[in-house]
Amino acid sequence: MADWVTISSLATAGGTLALAGATYASVRSSNRTARLAELALQEQRRPVLMHSNDDDRTQAVSFGGGHQMSLAGGCAAVEVEADAVYMAASLRNVGEGIAVLQGWRSDGAATIEAGPQGRWRESLVKGQPPTPEDFRPLMRDQYVPSGDLGFWQAALRDPADPIYGLIADAVAEERPLSLDLLYTDQVGGQRTISRFALLLSEDGWRAAIARHWYLDADAPR
Repeated sequence: MADWVTISSLATAGGTLALAGATYASVRSSNRTARLAELALQEQRRPVLMHSNDDDRTQAVSFGGGHQMSLAGGCAAVEVEADAVYMAASLRNVGEGIAVLQGWRSDGAATIEAGPQGRWRESLVKGQPPTPEDFRPLMRDQYVPSGDLGFWQAALRDPADPIYGLIADAVAEERPLSLDLLYTDQVGGQRTISRFALLLSEDGWRAAIARHWYLDADAPR
């Protein structure tokens, strides 16, 4: 005679196993869908800063103490005064999200080598990115809207600050400057470092993007 109890138990176990497999596949599919949706949302918020275009509008930059700068498209400004160094760069956000500037740093003069067709190469593009702890905080909130213009600005007012002398010497010797900007999206995520070179031309200082690093994700490189 058939052992109907055993057969029933085996059938139940088989059904449970099949249901568990279907549930696992469903959960895995749901997790993948949720992850893809999260990545899509992140890309909708990701900012990417570049130097602005030559035909972009001129922007007025004001500093504490009344100092003023006029910043044309594609340009930067570095002015060494008796008691301060003033710096600014015209930026364009080509990403989908608002760029919230968090800090800046500079090693002073950058090493630039001329290349074919007037192109340039910066030696600082090699190696690891700086850490967020290396950056100087900004004295005011600075935002660059998606698909629009903005600018970075900073002032050094302490001649004893080591970077003060490095930048002043580079300006006096008409050497290019390095500039790293740390920024996030509008909710403080997707930390990015963009490295620029500030180059002195016949028309004044120019900003040129060199490299991007994503700190919270793999960079597209």
